[in-house]
Amino acid sequence: MSEPKTVQGTGSLRGEDEVVDLCRDLIRIDTSNYGDHSGPGERRAAEYVAEKLAEVGLEPEIFESHPGRASTVVRIEGEDRSRPGLLIHGHTDVVPANAADWTHDPFSGEVADGCVWGRGAVDMKDMDAMTLAVVRDRMRTGRKPPRDLVLAFLADEEAGGTWGARHLVDNHPGLFEGVTEAIGEVGGFSFTVNEKLRLYLVETAQKGMHWMKLTVDGTAGHGSMIHRDNAITELSEAVGRLGRYEFPIRVTKTLRHFLDELSDALGTELDPENMDETLAKLGGIAKLIGASLKNTANPTQLGAGYKVNVIPGQATAHVDGRFLPGYEEEFLADLDRILGPRVRREDVHADKALETTFDGALVDAMQTALSAEDPIARAVPYMLSAGTDAKSFDDLGIRCFGFSPLQLPPELDFAGMFHGVDERVPVDGLKFGVRVLDRFLDAS
Repeated sequence: MSEPKTVQGTGSLRGEDEVVDLCRDLIRIDTSNYGDHSGPGERRAAEYVAEKLAEVGLEPEIFESHPGRASTVVRIEGEDRSRPGLLIHGHTDVVPANAADWTHDPFSGEVADGCVWGRGAVDMKDMDAMTLAVVRDRMRTGRKPPRDLVLAFLADEEAGGTWGARHLVDNHPGLFEGVTEAIGEVGGFSFTVNEKLRLYLVETAQKGMHWMKLTVDGTAGHGSMIHRDNAITELSEAVGRLGRYEFPIRVTKTLRHFLDELSDALGTELDPENMDETLAKLGGIAKLIGASLKNTANPTQLGAGYKVNVIPGQATAHVDGRFLPGYEEEFLADLDRILGPRVRREDVHADKALETTFDGALVDAMQTALSAEDPIARAVPYMLSAGTDAKSFDDLGIRCFGFSPLQLPPELDFAGMFHGVDERVPVDGLKFGVRVLDRFLDAS
C-alpha cells in the first residue's frame, strides 16, 4: 500500500474545510436499501469514496458482493507496524425516504439552519465524510497514523450487513489482518448536562436481533359464514399481546456503568427500576437509553387475505425483536409464551448481542481527544438498542466501539434523526468531529 506523502495538486484544504461538501456529496448519492436489491445500490458511493482516497495517493479496493452492492476498503501504513491495527468502519447505504414528508429533499444535501439535511446525515454519511476528511488531510500533509489504519466503507448495513461487512469478513478476512480494535457509528455524541459538564456517549454494547416472521394457519372459507378458525383473528390477538407486553428491566454491566456516571453527573442516585423520572431529564437521548433497559419486540408488518369475502387460510406478521447481552434465551422463551402454540415463529435475520468494557488505551484516547476540543467533556459508556456492522467484525476478534464524535445543540432530537423525517447534522458538529477524530488517531 502507498505510504502517506505530500500530494501535489490537491489543494490546501484542511479536513474541516471540506467535510461539509463531502457529506453533501455522499447524501446526494441515493443508496436507499430496501432489503431486496431493488434499490439503486451502493456502487456509486463506493466509487466516490475510492476516488477521494486515490486523489491523495492511497490505493483503495472495491468489493462488489452483488451487482450494485459494493464496499471500499483501504489500509494505511502506520509509524509502528508492529502494533495491532485500528479499523474505522462506516456504511454508505441508507433507509428509504419519502421526499413529500421532508422540509428539504432527502437526497439534496441542502444546507439550512446551520445543518446539512438529508437521508444519511447522521446514519451515517456524516461519519463517512469525517473519516474521509481526516484521512485526506493527513495524507496531504504527510502525517502517518501511529499504527496501521484500515478504512472500510460498507454496503448493506441497514439490512443486516449480509452484502457488506459479513461478505468481507467471510470472504476477505485478510483485509483486516492484525486489526484488534475498531470504531464505528452511533457513539461519541454529546448530551449537555449543564454549563460545566457535557457527556459524550460511547457505544460499548449493542443489542442482539431476531427479525422474525410469525405465521398462523387457519381454515379458509366464505366471508359470510360463522368461522371459528380464522387465521387473521388468531394472529392479530397474538400480535396484540406481544406489542403491548412490557418486558422486565435487566441491568447489564453497561447500563450499570452508565447509570453510575449519570448519577455522578446529576448529583443523585438513580434507580434502574424507576427510570421514568431519569429519562425525562435526558432529552433527545432518552429514546436510546430507554430501549437499552429491556428486551423489545415491535410488530412492524401484517399480511393476509386477497379478497374481502374470502377468509384466508394463513396470516403473517413481521416483528423486530432485540435482546440484551446475556438475555437471548429469556427473550425467546418469553416470545413463545406470549405468542402461544398456534403461532409459528421463524427468523428472517438474527445476530448476536455485543458488550465490551469501558477501559483501555483506546478509551483513554477518546477522552483525551474530546477534552482537547471540549474542556467540559466526559466520555461515558452506553448500550445501543440497535445493531451495527460491529457484529461481523467481532467474529474476527476485533473489539468494537461506537465513536463518531459530534457536539450537538441540547435542543436537537438526535435519536429522532435516525431513520426519521428531516434527518440532519449540524455543520459545527461535523467540523468538531473532524478535529476530534484527528486528535484521536494521534492518541490511539
